[in-house]
Amino acid sequence: MEWLRFAWAGLQNKVRQARFAGKYLFYAGLTMELLMVIIDKSNYVNPIEGRLFQMTFLLFAMKLLLSDYSRKEWCVILLLELAAFAFYRLNGENELIRIVTFVAACKEIPLKQMLKYTFYVTLAGCTAIVVLSVAGIYGEVSLTQVYGRDGAAMARYTGEILGTETRYTLGMGHPNALFCMFLMLTALATYVYFEKMKWYVYLFLMMLNVGVYVLTDSRTGMLITTIFLIGACVLTYCRFLREKAFIYLCGLLIFVLCIGFSVDAAASAQKVREAQWNAYYYLDPGGDKHTLFMMKIDDLINGRIVSLTDSENNDGSIETWSAFSKPRNMNYYFDMGWVKLFYRYGIVPGSLYLAACLMLLWRLYRKKDACGLLLFATFAVYTVVEAHLISVYIGRNYLLMMMGYYLTGGDLTGSGQL
Repeated sequence: MEWLRFAWAGLQNKVRQARFAGKYLFYAGLTMELLMVIIDKSNYVNPIEGRLFQMTFLLFAMKLLLSDYSRKEWCVILLLELAAFAFYRLNGENELIRIVTFVAACKEIPLKQMLKYTFYVTLAGCTAIVVLSVAGIYGEVSLTQVYGRDGAAMARYTGEILGTETRYTLGMGHPNALFCMFLMLTALATYVYFEKMKWYVYLFLMMLNVGVYVLTDSRTGMLITTIFLIGACVLTYCRFLREKAFIYLCGLLIFVLCIGFSVDAAASAQKVREAQWNAYYYLDPGGDKHTLFMMKIDDLINGRIVSLTDSENNDGSIETWSAFSKPRNMNYYFDMGWVKLFYRYGIVPGSLYLAACLMLLWRLYRKKDACGLLLFATFAVYTVVEAHLISVYIGRNYLLMMMGYYLTGGDLTGSGQL
């Protein structure tokens, strides 16, 4: 029997080594995904992006195969992969397969370690873009164009030519993209170092927030970043709130309201456009109170609702949604992220993603991860008006990493090293 125990010990050692190697495979894939996000934010067009997506999929798939899942968990993963494959057959896009594989491959990867690595790689990439732009080597420092604010709604119907503005992009193509990456990095840094954050760090980040706003004039980004920092500061110094079920219920309410508003916006887009037409040509918008309310909201969010009716097919409006999406939905872009989720991927895949979000929220509550809750709620609000997280780039959506960790049995105590 001694030889049997020796063989079993050797097999266990081989398994441990294979799983350890799996972590390196995971981080190799994650690095490539993050670098693709950075390249996308620059002016460079990646000619081999499709091949890189295939490579990262293979790396995450190998990590997945080396992970310790139960038979029941393997069945769930297989069902999700089959659903993602069905989407690929319908639309020719493989991102859902990649996303499912990535989330499943996150098992046994400590969350704080993963997000810290994501933060530093993203910070280094964004810093490189800014430095190259400011130095005049690559990328434009600023962008002069019509930004569609203060009279843009009327110009849509009257044909009035609005004045141009110059705002800073620092190599990232658009002022909103610059502020978006600032928000993402701020959120990541706060979450990773939440237990070490002090009031003066929050004050410094708030000053940076104001500075980036001066450069970009991105009101939405500035407002959401401000609310996030205030919320994180409150949670830092009012520790008793982290245990209260009430704040997690508030997070759930915010999430439900964001989804409800987005669906309502897609359903009301054509009515809002007609009301604006009537208001500017007949001085009476007509319509019911709900349409008038949505019309006012549309003015506040710079015409994002009416933009869903800008194409010949009113792409993005609820009439263009379908159960599993369509190939023509893959190449039309607009700002409203939750609307894009249902328009691009379909109602069924979109609903599955929402279910995963709710499961993540439940795990955040069970683990009393209050900063994770704040991150979740902030991203839910931001996705109403921007589609940064709803993307083919896995490295953009940090919630996928949180899902991969929490929904595969992780908690915040993991501290494994690379």
